[in-house]
Amino acid sequence: MQPRELLLIGMIASACVPALAQGPTFGFGRTPTAEEIKAADTAAAPDGTGLPPGRGTAKEGAAVYTQKCAACHGPNGTGTPLHRGLIPLGNAKPVKLDESLVPYATTVWDFINRAMPWTQPGTLTPDEAYAVTAYVLYLNKIIGEGDVLDQTTLPKVRMPHRDSMIPAQPT
Repeated sequence: MQPRELLLIGMIASACVPALAQGPTFGFGRTPTAEEIKAADTAAAPDGTGLPPGRGTAKEGAAVYTQKCAACHGPNGTGTPLHRGLIPLGNAKPVKLDESLVPYATTVWDFINRAMPWTQPGTLTPDEAYAVTAYVLYLNKIIGEGDVLDQTTLPKVRMPHRDSMIPAQPT
């Protein structure tokens, strides 16, 4: 083929791509209801805004953890770590600081509530999410075993390296 013919074929093919992108949906999926969107649109702010009513202790969390978390994280949190380190920008060598990935305990709750258990994310009740959060924070020596976490007390938990974090800059 001549270069001119190849160019013409290329132009025709590229014109077809947008048309194919607008193709049929084959009837898969549906538009979510307003209730489904509201249920999925949850977030817990550092000050506790967005936390639902509920409560839990580390002792209660140990039972939930054994039932719903231990398969992936190991018994008593001895499997994969329940916390991560932080790699400061500009540092070629990682610096591990226990419990340093999140500056706020509400972030721990939010992650557990949204993403755990891994096989069924978002299925924990608020009480279970508070209890597992309490258990994780207890295992990391941040709170006591009998401390009650709820929408009032959780935002008051002070994470160990909270003041070492660089605050987000407003855009």
